[in-house]
Amino acid sequence: MDDQQPLFKWSWVTSNWDNDTPNSIVNLLQAHTVMAGVPVIVGLLLALPLGLACVRWRWIYQPIAGLMNTAYALPSLALFTILLSMTGFTYTTVIIPLTLYSLAVLIPAVVDGLGSVPDHVRQSAVAMGYTPLRRLIGVELPIAVPVVLAGLRVVAVSSISLVSVGALIGQGGLGNYFIDAFQRDFYTPAIVGIVLIVLLALVADGIILTVQRLLTPWVRARRAR
Repeated sequence: MDDQQPLFKWSWVTSNWDNDTPNSIVNLLQAHTVMAGVPVIVGLLLALPLGLACVRWRWIYQPIAGLMNTAYALPSLALFTILLSMTGFTYTTVIIPLTLYSLAVLIPAVVDGLGSVPDHVRQSAVAMGYTPLRRLIGVELPIAVPVVLAGLRVVAVSSISLVSVGALIGQGGLGNYFIDAFQRDFYTPAIVGIVLIVLLALVADGIILTVQRLLTPWVRARRAR
């Protein structure tokens, strides 16, 4: 690289912000958000019933947890390569592995969250005439929310980070800028990618924290005493 070339060029940012090309900053940010967000949402929607099933039938928890842990241990690039023959160079190739990773974290979070509900609380709900479904929705899930959302925060941040690996197959969102910076020996795209990924992770974490506070008003009331 030319020694006189600056480390960061604002002119590159302004010219590539939204220039109607697939690799514009806006387009890659949108792609990154979709590929990171879908696994989090789908993972939560799948983890809730699977976690409930694991609590109801404890014998299935270890096999499911073992399967998810095995999937979590697999390198993401290896999964991308395997899926390429079936899903091609699309968002789906990145979303499927990240959804498996999210399940590996969220299923134990749901099980642990429901396990944190005190027995006397369940018994009190039964004594008040709560049906199993009403007890689950009105008592158990609200108490489990902090544990489940703690797992969701981990999943959200890790998904936002792992999407970048998809750049190796051309579907890495902002991670594509890392490849571009390496190939051209030009650091500005990499810096932009890193900054936006960090900001995206902070925004996602802030949203989940806000949702947790809205769903658990009693925690704020307890701290205010």
